[in-house]
Parts: sequence; structure tokens; C-alpha cells
Amino acid sequence: MKLVPMTPEGIGGDPLMGRMSIDKQFHGDLEATSKGEMLAARTAVKGSAGYVAIERVTGTLHGKNGSFALQHTGVMTRGAPQLSVIVVPDSGTEELTGIDGRLTIEIVAGQHSYTFDYTFTEAA
Repeated sequence: MKLVPMTPEGIGGDPLMGRMSIDKQFHGDLEATSKGEMLAARTAVKGSAGYVAIERVTGTLHGKNGSFALQHTGVMTRGAPQLSVIVVPDSGTEELTGIDGRLTIEIVAGQHSYTFDYTFTEAA
């Protein structure tokens, strides 16, 4: 995963606010790349922050081609994380149309791993 600051001085000159680009690769049942953007806010209290992000994932999932969007909402309260990453409803394309799900991110020794729980529903 590659996060690149888009506004090194912070948003609107506020050093506690940040914006980053997301460039990620997935390997396993999901063979894909993603591109997106993140907005983050740090606080004066160590270990407290929040972020939101949207990324477009493009590739294959169990051999099905297409793309979908993921929405992140994360909060860290004095080191205690709360994170939700969900598939944006009706964002699936091609063979991934109708995808719904949740991505769980685990970080161990600085390495990210993912569990993706998903289903397919009938297109409206």
C-alpha cells in the first residue's frame, strides 16, 4: 500500500488536517489494484485521530472481472481503533455488479492483511 500526501502543509494550512492518495494492490482471492483518496484529522491528544476514504478497486474476485468502490470510516481514540470499510452500494461493475460486503484490515508489525466478506444481490 502506498499513501502519498497530496497537501504536505495540511488542508487550508492546518497541519492537523491531511489529504492523501491511495495506491494499493490486493493478492489472493481478490487480485486487484485500487486508487483513492483519504482525508484525515489528527488531534493534540496522542493516539486520537479520524479519517474517511474512498477507493475504487479494479480486478478479479474469484475469476469475476470488474470494479467496486470501498468507503472507509476510521476513528482512533487514544490508541483504540474503530474502523468500518464497506462496499459502496450499487458500485459494482461488469461481473461484480450486485456486490455487497465489508473489508476487515489487520495490521501486524506494520504489514496490512485483509479479510473480505461479500455477497452478491440481484441488481435493481
